[in-house]
Amino acid sequence: MIKIQNLNSYYDDFHVLKNVSLEVEKGQIVVMLGPNGHGKSTFLKSVCGLVKKVTGSISYEGKDITGLGAEKTVNMGITYVAENRELFPDMTVLENLKLGAYSRSARPFEKENLEKVFSLFPRLKARQAQFASTMSGGEARMLAIARGLMSNARFLAMDEPSLGLQPNLRIEVARIIKEINSAGITVLLVEQNIPQITALADKLYVLEEGRISFEGSKDEALGNDHLKEIFLGM
Repeated sequence: MIKIQNLNSYYDDFHVLKNVSLEVEKGQIVVMLGPNGHGKSTFLKSVCGLVKKVTGSISYEGKDITGLGAEKTVNMGITYVAENRELFPDMTVLENLKLGAYSRSARPFEKENLEKVFSLFPRLKARQAQFASTMSGGEARMLAIARGLMSNARFLAMDEPSLGLQPNLRIEVARIIKEINSAGITVLLVEQNIPQITALADKLYVLEEGRISFEGSKDEALGNDHLKEIFLGM
């Protein structure tokens, strides 16, 4: 579904990603692990058209999208769920969700997708008139994911969806990601060391200092002592 070859990303003259190659097949959950500050968020933003200066190749469903802006990638079904949620605090839950359907490709499916996210997140349905600023951290994270789904996404790029959450909420987020994937949405996400999330992965990558240092299955990762101790929390 997405194939990335020799991706280099820059902020001005700062070289963040260095010849990163990665492939996500349709229907997979692919997880990228790595320490903070080593380029994981930049990687997702580069894929989703949010980093201006990139070289290499990014293809989506056989089409070259390298350097394509976020507005165009969203219309193609690629959605980015940011680490910091980027909610509108003075708007209600429902208003935030409806803003997720702003793209041309999502507008015809707004009602249908709203029903889907309310089924997936019944707590949001019960609190749809509540202002986003009054939500707990876990609720805000769920709202951010739900708003991403409102874009009629076929490919969901998620930046540390369990960041800062209590263990019971991390388990809940992992369950939701599995349900989203079961509904036919391909998922690429970055995390640090959350076993509940990495257990879902069809394939794991590790990004260190802007380069891929490991690529393989869960079983291969579990056989690597360095990964088990540092990234898998074992």
